[in-house]
Amino acid sequence: MGSGEGALFLDLAGPGEDEQVLRDQAHRVAVEVLRPAAWALDRMTPAERIAPGSPFFTAMATLKSLGYHRFFLPAEAGGPEEPLSALAQSVVLEELGWGSLGLATAFLVDMLPVITMARFGSPELLAELVVPWVEDQTGAFHGCWAITEPDHGSDFLGLRDGDAPAYGRAQLVAEPADGGWLLRGQKSAWVSSGPIATHAAVHAQAGREGDLFHSLFAVVPLDDPGVRRGPPADMLGVRDDPQGELFFDGVFVPERNVLVPPGPLYPAFGDQLLCLTSSVISNVAVGVARAAFEEALHHARRRVQGGAPIARHKNIQLTLYGMFERVETARSYTRAALAHTQANLPGASPDVLGASPRHARAAQVYAKRVAYEVAHDALQVFGAQGLSRDSLIEKLFRDARSLLIEDGTLEVLALDAARDLIQNYEHVTYDLEEMMATW
Repeated sequence: MGSGEGALFLDLAGPGEDEQVLRDQAHRVAVEVLRPAAWALDRMTPAERIAPGSPFFTAMATLKSLGYHRFFLPAEAGGPEEPLSALAQSVVLEELGWGSLGLATAFLVDMLPVITMARFGSPELLAELVVPWVEDQTGAFHGCWAITEPDHGSDFLGLRDGDAPAYGRAQLVAEPADGGWLLRGQKSAWVSSGPIATHAAVHAQAGREGDLFHSLFAVVPLDDPGVRRGPPADMLGVRDDPQGELFFDGVFVPERNVLVPPGPLYPAFGDQLLCLTSSVISNVAVGVARAAFEEALHHARRRVQGGAPIARHKNIQLTLYGMFERVETARSYTRAALAHTQANLPGASPDVLGASPRHARAAQVYAKRVAYEVAHDALQVFGAQGLSRDSLIEKLFRDARSLLIEDGTLEVLALDAARDLIQNYEHVTYDLEEMMATW
């Protein structure tokens, strides 16, 4: 199930003692809990993965018992008294991704409803949902993010002014009702943790035909009347986080559960939410890339061909170096992107205007591409052994391939970043003659 190596890299950001302690603990959790659970889940049927006693629930309970789910909350909402630095968050996220992409994904989508409630929720909602979630040490509460629909996938994430009319009617709509809204429709089979979640952060169209901008964002308990779940999907990769459809048959959502109402705030909220998710998942992707590199390095040191370990062959040496280079550069950029995003989210301080979409999207695109390229090269180093279901690199390769689609395809994310830089990139124009006069 892997070599368990975990101290091969130079931390250019210079972690302090606290970050080092967190990294060591998170790595132990990844080795002892996440990888064994992920390995078992990958070999189960979809129904077995969500059955009582599944390793999925054991892994989530472990993370909650250690308080990991509180690391990313502000102190006033139940987070640490001393907020974790962006570097500390990056360290933890990378180790979780190293251990299991699927369980790391489940960990992140679990937090999304609560983080948004902590920022936008009413006192009543905080008392009813956030406090029990914060105090949970068994995994009794679990969140998911219900955004994609059968006819609206990654493209939903990149909507800008002028795009919406081409998208027609959403498949989940919100109709005004006395004291709230009625949800009718469905979300796609790719809702991560959908089959087992207790609550969902839900996007629903509340505007006219073709207007996805006037959508609302609400938290919905999934045991409410009218909520149905489809069967868990059987996926190529990321099998350690169950995915499945959610159906809403006239589900009533009270106004207090609506975190962002339809209107001008919604597009800006979605844009900044994607900055946060992009910078977070990019650090998880670095963990996947590092896991694949370490597997390849460990294999190359012990695999003998032509009378010597293959690590002595120059083509393998160049391949390993190229993998190392990509992991290091991805780590450096994704950590910088997360730090920028955390410091510039609206509400982080009175004078910030928001995180940079192009930088956050670039972090996700680059890190996910690196994870796939490194996993691809690692499988090549393994040769035929890497194609065996008994090899961890086979699972890592499938998971890394899923990353190119999960949480937004690379193409959609890159186009969104391109539009932002075209509209908002600031550059300095130099007068060549004036410059030459100063030389």
